[in-house]
Parts: sequence; structure tokens; C-alpha cells
Amino acid sequence: MNQSKGNKIIVRNRKAWHDYEITATLEAGISLLGSEVKSLRDGKVNISDAYAEISDGEVLLKNLHISPYKMSAENNHNPLRVRRLLLHKREIRKLKAKTEQKGMTLIPLSIYLKGKVFKIELSLAIGRRKYDKREVIAKADAARKMQSAIKKDM
Repeated sequence: MNQSKGNKIIVRNRKAWHDYEITATLEAGISLLGSEVKSLRDGKVNISDAYAEISDGEVLLKNLHISPYKMSAENNHNPLRVRRLLLHKREIRKLKAKTEQKGMTLIPLSIYLKGKVFKIELSLAIGRRKYDKREVIAKADAARKMQSAIKKDM
């Protein structure tokens, strides 16, 4: 997501780019409680272990930790509660068909504020094995070394 388009990025899942091969992304709304909105505005959220699951025609976000809001004493939320993602039925059907393929999963990449509404960037991803991760790191190092060698020659 580009912050210059009026979107304020609250949190990014940097771990996802390392652990998964991202194939496609989409934007979804999140069903939140009032105290969760206040905590999100303060940036009190952990997205690294979160994932989405499709069940009963709904997309549910699990393991997203939004810390309780300090100023809300009695009406606070459960930090790890399951949150519903807001998508059209046709989008949910397409996602269900794709996630039923072997190895495909739904991973959140970022949460951002679009106007006055919180949105989540969701991705279809394939998990990487340990040797795949090493291979990606080696390719990135080689590309970096080539770029520095080209700069030295100029």
C-alpha cells in the first residue's frame, strides 16, 4: 500500500515477505469494536502471527493481537478475538477456491487507515521451506553485490 495516496499505514507484516511467496493481494474491511479502533489508532497491534480462514461463507481473521485500550476500563475487548473481514460474496468464493489448492493460505500484509475506515491488505501466499528462504536471501545478496560492483565501476 502506498502512503502517498492518503492511506496512513498502521502496521506491516514484514515477516510475511520472508516466510511466504506472495501471489496476489486484495483489500478488505475489518469489523471492529470501539476500543479496538482506539487501540489501532495508537498503533497497539501485532500482525506477525495473524492469518485468515474461510468458514461458513465468511472470512475470519485469527491471531491478530490488538492490545486493550487503556482509557476504556469496563468495556474493553478480548485482544485475540476472531474478527470478521468484510468482502463481497464473489470475492469470498474466489478466495475459497484458491485456498483449497495445496499450500495456499491467506496472510495479512498490512493494516492501514483509508479516510476514516480501517482496511487490511490480505494476500494469497504459499509457505516457503527453509531451503527456499536461504535461496531467496542468496539471490538478494548476489543482486546487491552486483549493484555495488556496477556503482564502483562508474
